[in-house]
Amino acid sequence: MDLLRLAGLYGVDVTYEPAPGKAVPVPRETLISVLAALGVDASGPDAVRDALAAYEEREGHRLLPACTVVRVNRGTLAQALDGRLPGGTRVTVETRTGEPLARPPGVPGRYRLHAVTPDGRTSQGDLMVAPERLPGPPARTFGFMAQLYSTLSARSWGMGDLADLADLAAWSGRGLGAGFLQINPLHTGVPGPPADPSPYRPSSRRFPDPVYLRVEEIPEYARLQPEAREHAARLVRKAAALRDSVLLQDALIDRDAVWALKAEALALVREVPLSPGRRAAYAGFRAEQGQALEDHATWSALAELHGPDWHTWPAGLRDPRSPQVARARARLLERVEHHCWLSWLTDSQLDAAQRAARDAGMTVGVVHDLAVGVHPAGSDAWSMQPVLAGGMSIGAPPDAFNSRGQNWGLPPWRPDALAATGYAPYRDLIARLLRHAGGLRVDHVMGLFRLWWVPEGRPPTEGTYVHYDAQAMLGLLALEAYEAGAVVIGEDLGTVEPGVREELADRGILGTSVLWFERDYGTGNDDRGDGGDGGDGENGGEAGHRPLPPSAWRAACLATATTHDLPSTAARLTGEHVGLRHRLGLLSRPLAEEEAADAAEVAEWLALLARVGLLPEGAADEEAVVTAVHRFLVRTPARMIGVWLPDAVGDRRPQNLPGTTDEYPNWRLPVAGPDGTPLSLEQLAASPRLRALAEAVRRALGGGSPDHAGTGPQPLEG
Repeated sequence: MDLLRLAGLYGVDVTYEPAPGKAVPVPRETLISVLAALGVDASGPDAVRDALAAYEEREGHRLLPACTVVRVNRGTLAQALDGRLPGGTRVTVETRTGEPLARPPGVPGRYRLHAVTPDGRTSQGDLMVAPERLPGPPARTFGFMAQLYSTLSARSWGMGDLADLADLAAWSGRGLGAGFLQINPLHTGVPGPPADPSPYRPSSRRFPDPVYLRVEEIPEYARLQPEAREHAARLVRKAAALRDSVLLQDALIDRDAVWALKAEALALVREVPLSPGRRAAYAGFRAEQGQALEDHATWSALAELHGPDWHTWPAGLRDPRSPQVARARARLLERVEHHCWLSWLTDSQLDAAQRAARDAGMTVGVVHDLAVGVHPAGSDAWSMQPVLAGGMSIGAPPDAFNSRGQNWGLPPWRPDALAATGYAPYRDLIARLLRHAGGLRVDHVMGLFRLWWVPEGRPPTEGTYVHYDAQAMLGLLALEAYEAGAVVIGEDLGTVEPGVREELADRGILGTSVLWFERDYGTGNDDRGDGGDGGDGENGGEAGHRPLPPSAWRAACLATATTHDLPSTAARLTGEHVGLRHRLGLLSRPLAEEEAADAAEVAEWLALLARVGLLPEGAADEEAVVTAVHRFLVRTPARMIGVWLPDAVGDRRPQNLPGTTDEYPNWRLPVAGPDGTPLSLEQLAASPRLRALAEAVRRALGGGSPDHAGTGPQPLEG
């Protein structure tokens, strides 16, 4: 059938498997909608035939692609271009500065290709040479995983900020011997009120959120005039009351209230002239960031006038390249400049945090997080319309754990548009995130291979997979990380198609292994549940699949006991997470049955901990079990050991409970102790329980004294 053939040419699957061996055809209407989002009219038989003819005509005349990605020691340039060029075509390689190379480069880097066909046609394109594999962390190491907003200090304004990040990195690196600190995405959120608290539905992934600024750390703050200083002091007192309401009165973190205070204070600081050196630094930042920053600042200024959803703006303002937007930018120049300035300040404090981490001896430093997509109403969706698939959302297909599938409400990349631009928007995004990072976690890393597209107005069950050029996406990710000297961690939990984990490991991209999901699934494709962006995150008792002993774990991973989408280890051990889900109506079977299955699962792991000598038979002390769990992780060959910061102090509450919105305070809870009492950053640093756990992990890794500045934990042999 022509429609199926056309879909295949554009990487659109025509069937999917909700269970192994069970193929389900994708609805015809879905194929037509998805192809339309790719700029292909497939509305009828004639349109399909015309589209097929146009595809063949275009491919027949195409020479060099906009970007060719090859890998050191893995194939040749000739193989990468095989079938794209007519016989006898002469291809030459140049450096980015135009110097010819005698042979294709054998080291990672960026080059230019030139092709001349026998009939005189010419073509140019980028050549990206990716490393054969990333080296990973310089030694086995452990670190904390934290949601920055949840780690309030005695000086923060109602939520954790970038100064707290620097403090947390300096303390855990120098005082505890931690090698990294993994945090939630700091992407700019869609403005409120009410702001969406989820860090995984951002307005922009390209720019960090100024809500994380520590106002007092801005150099110009110290030069406020007397009247402005008094005004700022009043705001600081209000911020202290807001902070105390969270830490002392059990209030939720309120980003809108935090931002209202910071925005008012920042307006005061903005009035202070920059010194010549600071002005030069700002001008350099503006020039370096270019059109992307101009677009983001323009969207931010327009959103202040017309609301945060650009689809509802006057028609002329919905196109960032329209004359109306150009005129609006000129009228709003001061507000546009203000938002550029905020981005500069945030970038500066991010730089300070990573420098603090490395100065404290962290071998990796801050590991940032890349969300899988952006909010359809936000800045990136407005400014990047040509490379995002309008009318589509990514999600997950139906499977054994969720028969309805999932819709995450995030527009996907268009693979065809990315290729046509030489992957410039994708490369730019990765480079921005790695500016001040020692590592990058890629949420739903399987999305670099394929994504489940759901047409607007249709249920997730009527979606389909759309494929990406994984060799290009992975190669460019690896090249950016190689040049930045950064570690890459792929979140590869959930249903993963065969070969993905092997490909990631072969490239030196670490996976993510969570203790409770590491079981003997036998051969084939395994489903390691994670909750994702809407699933329930619970696999039940996993009957018949025994827990994996440490020697059977993979080495190329970040090993951890839990994540932000899962119960804390204390809640898992006590079964409190089952009761919470029961109270919120999230269980898919009777409470007693769920509790029994959960208890059996925990018992299996406790038995394994006892068998490998990490826990006395029948031990029930919660803190001892949590320590044993983390010592077990060190027994695995995993390159990185992640300690969920709330686990270190016995916190029972999940930061996010998938499947809920208003029923649970997702993304708004401070780190707390076992009784639910919030803990400040200072209290975390003074916690004997946290220090004891970190010491146990560090010693298991073979580390020496943590009081250092410049050395990381010693590698573990074997």
